[in-house]
Amino acid sequence: MANSEKHSITLQVNGHPYQLELLPWVSLLDALRENISLTGTKKGCDHGQCGACTVLIDGKRKLSCLTLAVMQEDVAITTIEGIATEGNLHPLQQAFIDNDAFQCGYCTPGQICSAIGLLNENKANTREEVQDLMSGNLCRCGANNGIINAVMAVKQSISHE
Repeated sequence: MANSEKHSITLQVNGHPYQLELLPWVSLLDALRENISLTGTKKGCDHGQCGACTVLIDGKRKLSCLTLAVMQEDVAITTIEGIATEGNLHPLQQAFIDNDAFQCGYCTPGQICSAIGLLNENKANTREEVQDLMSGNLCRCGANNGIINAVMAVKQSISHE
């Protein structure tokens, strides 16, 4: 018989604590969307194959649809809603606008979180590396060139500081 007892957990999301009562099998994606009402993180395939649900956990890229929420206490979770600071867009958000890196926008939150993660990892020094490292984030509209341009623009601005 499956354990149907809810667990009391506290998630640190975008710098704020959220006390939740969750069943042990609830994904981080579902907890963010359904329990905390942060709907910027998108549910695409729900199987870890599209990257639309990518968030940052302690600054690293993570597929929230494959991550159990009850196992995420004591970590810093950042969603697309927590990327901008003090009303200013994150440089990657601005680069997506400047480089026309989205069309429908559905994959954009996951793309931006994934790109920030790979920049945090100090990876993606070439266009080919960006393309390879972002290959887990699918864009069905075909904005991949704009996405790569945006990541490279931010990468170049960081290296010039």
